[in-house]
Parts: sequence; C-alpha cells; structure tokens
Amino acid sequence: MFDLGWTELLVIGVVALIVVGPKDLPILFRRVGQFVGKAKGMAREFSSAMNNAADETGMREMSSSLNKSLKAATNPVGSALDGVKSAAKSLADIDPESETGKLAAKRAEDVKKIQVATARKAAERKAQEAAEALKAADALEAETTPAATKTAAVKKPAPKKAAPKKTTAKKPAAKKPAAKKAPAKKAPVKKE
Repeated sequence: MFDLGWTELLVIGVVALIVVGPKDLPILFRRVGQFVGKAKGMAREFSSAMNNAADETGMREMSSSLNKSLKAATNPVGSALDGVKSAAKSLADIDPESETGKLAAKRAEDVKKIQVATARKAAERKAQEAAEALKAADALEAETTPAATKTAAVKKPAPKKAAPKKTTAKKPAAKKPAAKKAPAKKAPVKKE
C-alpha cells in the first residue's frame, strides 16, 4: 500500500517532533495507532462479508475451477503429471472380484512369500556366519591360553631350511661387485 522506507519514517518522525512537540507526541502516536486499528478492523469485516457472499452464491467453486484452469495454462507439464497421477490412482482401485483383482492379489501374495523367504535365508546366513565366528573365536582362544601355548610349541617342529637350487646355466649372470668386507680377525689359539 504505502512504500515507506526507514529514511522516510525518520523524516516523518522528526517533522512530527518539531510540529507537535515532545510533550504531545505520545498522544499523537496513540491516536494514529487507534485509527490504523479501526481501519484494519473495517477491512477485515469487509473481506469476511465478501467471503460469506461468495460462499452463498457459489463463486468459491468457480474461482477454484478457474484457478485450476489457470494453473493448467501456466504449467502444462504439472497439470499433465496431475492427470497421470489421478489416472494411476483410479487404476489402483481394482475390483477384487475381477480377474485383474485376483491376479493382483496373487502377485501380492507371491511378493510376500518372496520377502519372507528372503528374510529367512538372510537370517540363516547370518546365524551360520555367527556360528563360524564363534568357532573361530573359540579356536583363537584355545591357541592363546598358556597351557595350549606350551603344547603348541612342543608339537611344532622347527621349519627346515630349503637347500639352494643348483642352476646349470651356460652363461653366468652379470654379477654385481661384492661389497668389501673388513678381514675377520682370528682369535689367537692357545698352545698347551
């Protein structure tokens, strides 16, 4: 309605302060507030009377249908999707006594059976995995006990070193120069 910014309101406040004076300014603001409140009340009463009159004459249904047609004109894709949704909803309401209804019921039962079987298989698999995990934990616990560690050390033979393989290659491979080692000192042998 009025397009007043903060600067305009500040100018109006300063002018009112100068013209009316600081003593009568609160009284002026109270009267302006009462006037604005009465104007809003009259506008609210007028709009409610117009709404009641529109309800009595059936204008509200016409305005809603007009709004729908305007929506369809401004957004044809959205209105087409709404039409598809309503058609799909009407197709979903199938008579259970018809052949299509019987097939739909059978498919729903099959879906439930598949879901139950899948859930059962998943539960069995999880139970089997849990049992295997328990067995592995028991075996690991048995290995880590002190008595089992001693017997395990006795039972395990020392691993044998594999003998180096002899190669019969005609051409020797390129050798890298060996790192120079300091000559080893021999311990003096004591004679008796």
